Amino acid sequence: MAEETQTQTVQVVQEAPKEAAKPKRKAPAPKPEATVSDSQGPETLLFDKYSYEVEIHDPSLRNYLNLKPLAYPTTYRRGSQKDFSKAEINIVERLENTLMRGGTGARIGGHVIRTKGRLQGKKLKTMKIVEAAFATINKQTGKNPLQILINALEATAPIEDTTRVVYGGITSNVAVDISASRRLDVALRNIAMATIIGSFSAKKTIAQALANELLLASNFDVNSYAIKRRNEIERMARSAK
Repeated sequence: MAEETQTQTVQVVQEAPKEAAKPKRKAPAPKPEATVSDSQGPETLLFDKYSYEVEIHDPSLRNYLNLKPLAYPTTYRRGSQKDFSKAEINIVERLENTLMRGGTGARIGGHVIRTKGRLQGKKLKTMKIVEAAFATINKQTGKNPLQILINALEATAPIEDTTRVVYGGITSNVAVDISASRRLDVALRNIAMATIIGSFSAKKTIAQALANELLLASNFDVNSYAIKRRNEIERMARSAK
């Protein structure tokens, strides 16, 4: 009996250190916080070539120059019925939409500018035109063509315009200030019109005409059609004051 108790005590003494020697379970190490590059992946480039990091110098146009990073800007104009929905569309897509004009156009310089429906509703075609024009600008200047587009829009957006007012049966033109949204609309329309005029009855392609107009407008060149239209609008506004 004494041997049994002795052996039992020895077993207890031997088992106790084993339980005490068990290592404590360590808490899992905290995961490193995800960085911007890990969460968003690589930077989205316009046409997989050009960066969206550009400078906007005109503070009034900053809220309407949408630079949402999209490789190929196409939103199918889902929110066209919402107020100020144009401000949510990428500025490159707005340029593409403005180029999709149809009908007989207008008489300019003694000629009727007709597109004959070649661009009306052709979104993919206008996208390729803008991409080719941006490639030409980048090859000639070595600069970001998106920055050239922003500079051209700022240079061709008029500050004043005239409106027709009827008072006492007399119609007169009155100078008014233009909202930032309309300034951008007028600039885009004039650049698109200049592009079609530049390629009408000429050996230039429409992509070459667009690239040429953007370069002239961004440099405040008086040979730019959009610059001429801006000067004419503001001159009429000054004379109507």
